[in-house]
Amino acid sequence: MVYQGNRITVTMLEDGIANMQYNAENESVNKFDTETNKQFAEVVNALEKADDIKGLIVTSSKGVFIAGADITEFVASFKQSEEEIKEWVININDAFNRFEDLPFPKVAAINGAAMGGGCEMTLVCEYRVMSDKAIIGLPETQLGIFPGFGGTVRSTRIIGIDNALELIATGAPKKALDALKLGLVDATVAADDLQDAAIDLVKKCISGELDWKAKREEKLVPVKLNQLEQAMAFNSAKGMIFAKANPKQYPAPALAIAAIEKHVNLPRDKAIEVEAAGFAKAAKTPQAESLVGLFLSDQLVKKLAKQHSKQAHEINEAAVLGAGIMGGGIAYQAASKGLPIIMKDIKSEQLDLGMNEASKLLGKMVDRGKMTATKMGETLSRIRPTLNYGDFAETDIVIEAVVENPNVKRAVLKEVEGLVKDDCILASNTSTISITFLAEALERPENFVGMHFFNPVSRMPLVEVIRGEKSSEEAISTTVALATKMGKVPVVVNDCPGFLVNRVLFPYFGAFDLLLKQGADFAHVDKVMEKFGWPMGPAYLIDVVGLDTGVHGAEVMAEGFPDRMKPDYKGAIELLYENKRLGQKNGVGFYKYETDKRGKPKKVADEATYELLKATTDSDKQTFEDQAIIDRTMLAFCNETVRCLEDNIVSTPSEADMAMIMGVGFPPFRGGPCRYIDQMGLDNYLALCEKYAHLGKAYEAPQKIRDMVAAGETFYATA
Repeated sequence: MVYQGNRITVTMLEDGIANMQYNAENESVNKFDTETNKQFAEVVNALEKADDIKGLIVTSSKGVFIAGADITEFVASFKQSEEEIKEWVININDAFNRFEDLPFPKVAAINGAAMGGGCEMTLVCEYRVMSDKAIIGLPETQLGIFPGFGGTVRSTRIIGIDNALELIATGAPKKALDALKLGLVDATVAADDLQDAAIDLVKKCISGELDWKAKREEKLVPVKLNQLEQAMAFNSAKGMIFAKANPKQYPAPALAIAAIEKHVNLPRDKAIEVEAAGFAKAAKTPQAESLVGLFLSDQLVKKLAKQHSKQAHEINEAAVLGAGIMGGGIAYQAASKGLPIIMKDIKSEQLDLGMNEASKLLGKMVDRGKMTATKMGETLSRIRPTLNYGDFAETDIVIEAVVENPNVKRAVLKEVEGLVKDDCILASNTSTISITFLAEALERPENFVGMHFFNPVSRMPLVEVIRGEKSSEEAISTTVALATKMGKVPVVVNDCPGFLVNRVLFPYFGAFDLLLKQGADFAHVDKVMEKFGWPMGPAYLIDVVGLDTGVHGAEVMAEGFPDRMKPDYKGAIELLYENKRLGQKNGVGFYKYETDKRGKPKKVADEATYELLKATTDSDKQTFEDQAIIDRTMLAFCNETVRCLEDNIVSTPSEADMAMIMGVGFPPFRGGPCRYIDQMGLDNYLALCEKYAHLGKAYEAPQKIRDMVAAGETFYATA
């Protein structure tokens, strides 16, 4: 035994070959946490002193090779100064560099995911052999940072500047064959042959059959490209990367490129210093704080979903009531995850529409090479369209997705309750109607919950699971389990008009309506909010949602929260709806829609909209600075999020933030509304509320904000 630790062990195998194995005790995966980094430095000390080692393989005892750094430690680490972060990273790099410089060849045997620091661990080895089941990548830019354990230095020298920039900037993992083509690994083998293949490579190095010293040397010296070739590689990469990620919103790729441009002509140790300085700069950006926080919130939401699922009944078959686009999307989602589902409607043409929707979605997967035609057929066969309830006797859960009308929903739910087994769960895919109210029509209200999917079902990850006053824990648990089984992220919320997401969204639309009433240009508001980070501005969003849907939802919300969601004037959205402008669904809303070359709706300016809006615009029109537009819309949005926490509609800031990001596209780099308030500073946020309080209740600071300011609290821990 060369080294024995609870994170890493080094044992001798045969013929002078050592096995350095990552095996974090009591952990599901290996990661570079503080203890692992400490033990890695101790391992290097031991290996430097060993005189009987001729070669070494790096392995993992887990299904994952190394998942990367311990992101839970980032929050505290990134609170340090830029200089302290740089020194922290350089100290870790010292161990990586010394490991790379050991006087014998090293081969990484990549059995599972080698991500971030895990990938960087493989790069300090001379050779890498990869299981055909493994993946490898450098996803740090998705956290607002970039590789800091030598990843930008070694990857550019191993696979070239252009390939390294693409790998780092996109953060996308590579499968074995793709990694092999890139030159990121040297061989791929079947999982069972991995260790033998790694040992064989080491033996070839020891015998001189492979020139491992030359492989190492290429990582220690500047990149072997002349200045013109370098300029071409960087300019090409910048064009591609910046077209996909706005550097002002997501600065990490730009900071990574800047660091690489500085260090490609430097030897390794100097290059590592440049990388460390750039890493520290990225770590101190608000985007890094938001995206790291977002990762941790995502982990918490998934952990809570597991906890909520503990009392779930087994689900072997589901059913959806109501076909069409939504029903077809729900059926597709269930079937694509292996769950048989009945799709019932009263009209055969609606069933055709639902099946066509599922076929279209599956067909796209076949076209992209992600599914075979045979697999598509198998998936479609899991959907059973029907015009009657004959097959409902053994269904475990029924999702009602009929028209958003409380009377229709109550009638349908009452009817189906009498046809299913006593422990069958009923779930309503309503977006606004009270679950407690709908449950009044049922004999077994304890088996009834809300299950709000977002459109389009195939692309939107969020499902709100709504607890009515009489919903049982078993019903909630089973519905959460179903959402997870369908590949969705469930967030459990309590019942109220609009639940969580729509309750928060409608004050945002209300703030937009008020801006237009006072003279703002809807197209300019859209541009401002898109620049702020929303995927689409409020006018475009309501066009996509449908103005009829918006007006209906606004009526429900006005009844539920008249103090802040019932305006005393007719807004632009209602006016356009009355003029039969429904948005994309009939080609005219705020914008006019034409079909582009790919057959998708394309918005264009429509002078008729401006003429119509004159009827709702104040005579003393105002002009608005961009920041005022942002402040007014975001105050209404964030205040209602806080009120949902205040009213216990949602339990945690993490769930609230994740729901807004997954449900309506809140800018991820801002971390969600609660983190946005934190970053602004709660005292500053309170002052902004007071500035705009004269506009109405929606802009007034919730009591929770006032209490938090008084107590010096934040939504998220600061250390």
